[in-house]
Amino acid sequence: MPNIREIKRRIKSVQSTAKVTRAMEMVAASKMRRAQERTIAARPYAEKMQHILADLAAQHRSGEEIHPLLEERPVNRVALIHITPDRGLCGGLIAIVNRSVASFILEQHVPVTVVVVGRKGRDFLVRSGQEVRAELTRLGDRPSIVDIQPIARIVIDDYTDGLIDEVYLSYTQFVTTMNQQPVLRRLLPIEPAAIEPGYNVEYIYEPSPDEVLEQLLPRFVEMGLYHVILESIASEQSARMVAMRNATDNASEIIDELTLTYNKARQEMITKELLDITGGAAALA
Repeated sequence: MPNIREIKRRIKSVQSTAKVTRAMEMVAASKMRRAQERTIAARPYAEKMQHILADLAAQHRSGEEIHPLLEERPVNRVALIHITPDRGLCGGLIAIVNRSVASFILEQHVPVTVVVVGRKGRDFLVRSGQEVRAELTRLGDRPSIVDIQPIARIVIDDYTDGLIDEVYLSYTQFVTTMNQQPVLRRLLPIEPAAIEPGYNVEYIYEPSPDEVLEQLLPRFVEMGLYHVILESIASEQSARMVAMRNATDNASEIIDELTLTYNKARQEMITKELLDITGGAAALA
């Protein structure tokens, strides 16, 4: 039978761990609600920008020079923007998105340049020996679009200068609190969405559609990158809340098992002492 003092020490240790995981669960739940609100609020803006961009692209006449961010060309080098959390303790979220990126890189037949947002993704890709073009860490839980503009500017300039021919985004999309899906999608060249029936609105552009498109496309790239970072933050906090809840439940089960073992050990010790007393009394009689 285990030592009673050792069992009590283990019970106190697990109870302390349960308090920590419970507190982390509550913090993650609070951050998750804010991140969800920011993510959902950003979606209508991104969708409306898609509609306007599709309308602008539809007005392009054959023979006119196409904007560099819309131009498709033979792929000789690919850039990948990999978005992960800075911290762990969020279940299997980081492993899933890192595996998705590793599979994507192995499938490519051309060199891949990586731009990393988040320490966990950076550490994984550096250990894998990948070429890291730039990194952005410590964004926090409430980044602004200004914070991500350096990354957007790097990929826009590299694509415009012909250093890369395609840009992909790797992130986790927030679906529900219990469901976060890894996503890999192309960011550049920009492919305008098709105009759906009922959305074909006659817009009037000032000073001209071409000048509006010139200003809108870089903003579209920045907004797309900002939106997926918000999705990743919401996914991270949701996964962390669930992971900490599971850890707290597991700690409670361990405490119950240890308490049962402790009670059995005490009962055995008391029974043994009673037998010793009874045996001594019988010997004296």
